[in-house]
Amino acid sequence: MPKKLRKTNPYVLELIERLKKKYGETKAPIWKAVAEELQRPRSVRKGVNVGKIDKILKDDEVALVLGKALGGGYVKRPIKVAALSFSETARKKIEAAGGRCLTIDELIEENPSGSNVRIFG
Repeated sequence: MPKKLRKTNPYVLELIERLKKKYGETKAPIWKAVAEELQRPRSVRKGVNVGKIDKILKDDEVALVLGKALGGGYVKRPIKVAALSFSETARKKIEAAGGRCLTIDELIEENPSGSNVRIFG
């Protein structure tokens, strides 16, 4: 019989519960979608380069990376990125361009309705 896999990272488990709770409070479908994506296996969540985020993201949007924000590419303008984790290079590039790096928890607190959030990964 195959071994049943389950998430062991306590931060991710707590984050999924907070996202579900926020969805119940606000009925913003983005939080439910993010919680469902985070429940998938870690191997499915891919890293996203900041250069790709900079190219695709509009000026009034926030990028939500479901995996790790990576430092590949160039950041030419201030962008706001929330991610599960950041590489040091990605954090430096975003902050050097005048942008902000947020945790997903900080994004939930700043934007409970989930408006103008684009999901990457």
